[in-house]
Amino acid sequence: MLRWIILLIIYVILDLYAFQAFKTVSKNNWFHLSYWLISILVVGNFIFNYYGFNRRDGFSHAHAYAFGFFIAILIPKMILFIGMFTEDVFRVPQAIYRYFTEGDVAKGNYFASRRQFISKMALGIAAIPLASIIYGIYKGKYNFKVLKYTLTFEDLPSAFDGYKITQLSDIHSGSFDDIEKVKYAVGLVNEQQSDVIVFTGDMVNNKAEEMLPYLDVFNKLEAKDGKFSILGNHDYGDYAAWDSETAKHQNLEDLKTIQKQIGFDLLLNESRFLEKNGERIALVGVENWGTGGFKQAGDLKKASQNIQANDFKVLMSHDPTHWEKKVIQDEYHYHLTLSGHTHGMQFGIEIPGWFKWSPAKWRYKYWAGIYKEMGQYINVNRGFGYLAFPGRVGIWPEITVIELKKGISNT
Repeated sequence: MLRWIILLIIYVILDLYAFQAFKTVSKNNWFHLSYWLISILVVGNFIFNYYGFNRRDGFSHAHAYAFGFFIAILIPKMILFIGMFTEDVFRVPQAIYRYFTEGDVAKGNYFASRRQFISKMALGIAAIPLASIIYGIYKGKYNFKVLKYTLTFEDLPSAFDGYKITQLSDIHSGSFDDIEKVKYAVGLVNEQQSDVIVFTGDMVNNKAEEMLPYLDVFNKLEAKDGKFSILGNHDYGDYAAWDSETAKHQNLEDLKTIQKQIGFDLLLNESRFLEKNGERIALVGVENWGTGGFKQAGDLKKASQNIQANDFKVLMSHDPTHWEKKVIQDEYHYHLTLSGHTHGMQFGIEIPGWFKWSPAKWRYKYWAGIYKEMGQYINVNRGFGYLAFPGRVGIWPEITVIELKKGISNT
């Protein structure tokens, strides 16, 4: 309760400051009333959905949109607060000076009027994240992008020169609210005509049943050399409230069955060989392994027990911290690791080939795209779906296509 009171006090302070910008540029009472009405409705809806909320009870679409709209107005108000507060840094000393120098002459009007220029500039800047977040909620979360990479390896078997891998990750089917958009994305995957499709974990938010409405959508994925998958941290049901351990276990078994129905070969600390013209590459799949309190069920040694040191290896591991902490130091050389998990925080700024930023970089060293360390590559997929915040801003849902080439290794 105390936490909510403190948060509410902070929000009221932000709101009062933000209102000053609106009040400065417009004297229309209906405009002022609309401001407070929207603010109260959004905050009230957020409190209604989250007061007493327990993540294990489930995260509904109502929770997602309450959070999304709250963020949509909170960030612009923080910008307005900074603008108005910065102006007060100058107004307050001036008022104090006038109090002691002008006395009764000022008749209590010690504060200089707020300048419309400052308010308009603050409102203009605040409008950018507001519009971006609203776009992200209604359009951005389904703004699927096909990102293509070509990676060159000296020891790639010749038969696999030009071999194409499509990677999907973090479907989070329980978050979807538009099946037609999902169908479009699956069609986009098939258009790539890749040799193999791999899915690197988090098919659901919590429960296997979330995937049931999408069985006939995802089973249309096609790849001539098969479809392979692993588990992510959300797939184990660790974040849901279960009546018993038996129910939780059954949920995981149900998810395994669903993956089979879709056509995925689920690798549980296992490996498979992809063969072509008498040559082969190893596809290795580990269960989730992550730091920061995430499940560590992944067993790299067990997963690789049937492959040779000189095999060309593609590793599927959901959390990129596994690559950072374990994989690149392993005695086996894993040529390419495919991960997801971070979602790129679903928020950031990217100018392809020039600039890439997201708050995710404060949590993960490798958070989106291709990285190379010690002669080994990792691709961190930005995710197919979304979680918690019902949108994406600047970090779009991703379908990755990686073409393997034989030749001198990329620098």
